[in-house]
Amino acid sequence: MFGSGDSPAFIGVVSDTHGRYDEQLDELFAGAVHIVHAGDVGSGVLPRLGALAPVTVVAGNTDLPGWGDELPWEAEVVVAGLRIMVCHIGSSLMGRHDPVAEGFDVVVSGHSHKAAVEWRGETLFLNPGSAGQARFGGPRTCALVAIGAGGRPEPRIVTLG
Repeated sequence: MFGSGDSPAFIGVVSDTHGRYDEQLDELFAGAVHIVHAGDVGSGVLPRLGALAPVTVVAGNTDLPGWGDELPWEAEVVVAGLRIMVCHIGSSLMGRHDPVAEGFDVVVSGHSHKAAVEWRGETLFLNPGSAGQARFGGPRTCALVAIGAGGRPEPRIVTLG
């Protein structure tokens, strides 16, 4: 298990659940110090995640209108020393921010349903893909981010069955 024994502290990262909670998240995120949900949440997902660890969540384009209008469009959180920015659509964020210049360690976005890991300097740009229904021919995925040596984020994309 990622967070057990001598493993480092880790963050669970998920997006685009669209109201589908995958039972595998219970095991994958067990022991997480925090969970980040990058939008398009849908109903019933947040209570399940919140039972595992504190959650930072943003609204996605399908979360409105309704309960999703209570969620922020973007959020900032510090977890285990990592400064994290979260949004649903990464390109909209980049029009308002320069996360590298602003000193963020991790930028999490969703929307595309395609998992991606990209380093820009010392900043990790992470899209965990979609943990909801499979779409666009790709697998369903989430991500785990270990807090490695020196506090450096170490991402891992996990395919959900």
